Amino acid sequence: MRIPDKLTVGDEIRVIAPSRSAAIITAEGLEQTKKKLEKLGFTVSYGRHIFACDLQNSSSIEHRVADIHDAFQDKHVKAILTAIGGFNCNEILPYLNYEMIANNPKILCGFSDITALATAITTKCGFVSYSGPHFPSFDMEQAQDYQLSYFQKCLMNNTPYTIKASSVWSDDAWYLDQYNRHFEAASWKVYSKGEASGQLFGGNLCTLNLLQGTEYMPELTNSILFVEDDEIVNPEIFARDFTSLLQATSSIKGIAIGRFQRASNMTEEQLHFILDKHPSLRRIPVLYDVDFGHTQPIFTFPIGGEIQLSTEDFPVIHVTKF
Repeated sequence: MRIPDKLTVGDEIRVIAPSRSAAIITAEGLEQTKKKLEKLGFTVSYGRHIFACDLQNSSSIEHRVADIHDAFQDKHVKAILTAIGGFNCNEILPYLNYEMIANNPKILCGFSDITALATAITTKCGFVSYSGPHFPSFDMEQAQDYQLSYFQKCLMNNTPYTIKASSVWSDDAWYLDQYNRHFEAASWKVYSKGEASGQLFGGNLCTLNLLQGTEYMPELTNSILFVEDDEIVNPEIFARDFTSLLQATSSIKGIAIGRFQRASNMTEEQLHFILDKHPSLRRIPVLYDVDFGHTQPIFTFPIGGEIQLSTEDFPVIHVTKF
């Protein structure tokens, strides 16, 4: 698996909207985020069509594909950040020029619905993509140090590093209120102990499952899975989707489950009940309440990269190829 060139100070970051439109983000929020990335030494440019907005708060397939192609073809662009997630990123997959993208590997980072695009590009083009902050995520004030630290470790250096749990987490709508947020103590939880090394795949669970049976789904055998879902899910739906993914492969080496939002009504009792249904999960390391997904802060991880997952003494993730 190839690794895109890392970001360096002075590089240009292109913002695209392959799912929902950037028009739903406030102009003030976009400008503040742009200034923050410029303070880190980057330049920021926008795709031509990211503010187009249709009946479902997205834009046409043609516009979204054009912005993706422009970003990968532009020699000045070194990394691509997504504006936001949504529901329809998988619509664009048959229309992408994967040969051109494969010849122009570069960082693509986002999460949630972007799982479809990132996974498809990794599968079809043979280079690592990234699950991590959207462009507006950098406007978050509190807990940004954790998020930014792992974004930089993953996308700006070549030295293997270790991810540890954040000390706090929040389920507040950070994009609406930066200063009156409720934080709780955070820790990663261990369902089953062990150590595993392997290639990492995953992201948003229901989005990843949309790729099953298509040419965009990676081979998951002997991989380590990272899965999460948002407030729309409930325990029964998560159990069904999780089972579907497990049945699509064999010999999973380890699993990390992102922290659930409160609205999902997922409790520790419910999650253990779901995991207990699968005897194979007792023989591999399984973590949950991990800092990725739809709560904050989140770390960045490499889709198609390689990691070591350990739940023995205390849970850590060693990122080795990214």
